[in-house]
Amino acid sequence: MFTSRKKISKDKGAEPTEFEESVGQALFDLENTNHELKSELKDLYINSAVQIDVSANRKAVLINVPFRLRKTFRKVQVRLVRELEKKFSGKDVILIATRRIVRPPKKGSAAQRPRSRTISVFL
Repeated sequence: MFTSRKKISKDKGAEPTEFEESVGQALFDLENTNHELKSELKDLYINSAVQIDVSANRKAVLINVPFRLRKTFRKVQVRLVRELEKKFSGKDVILIATRRIVRPPKKGSAAQRPRSRTISVFL
């Protein structure tokens, strides 16, 4: 059976927090109730979610999405953010792609690291 747990993918089997489960439940509810977002949200999931303080009276929901799904999230970002802001009653919603920095290859190795996975900035 599909539940909100299918919308959260944590590294190494870590358990999602209560807030992450509430964000996952919101995504699951949107998929089931909103017909225009249903097909786009079917294969999407998140890595983590955190609530942060922006100022004294404002809070934001920071949602980390997998790097490989960032283009798919961008297609529905405007509608998704609008619906999630309604669900979280006035909190700002921010979607950020999670990137993984790959260690440099060892000496003598023929494998090269992709430029998009390096920590230094190339100008």
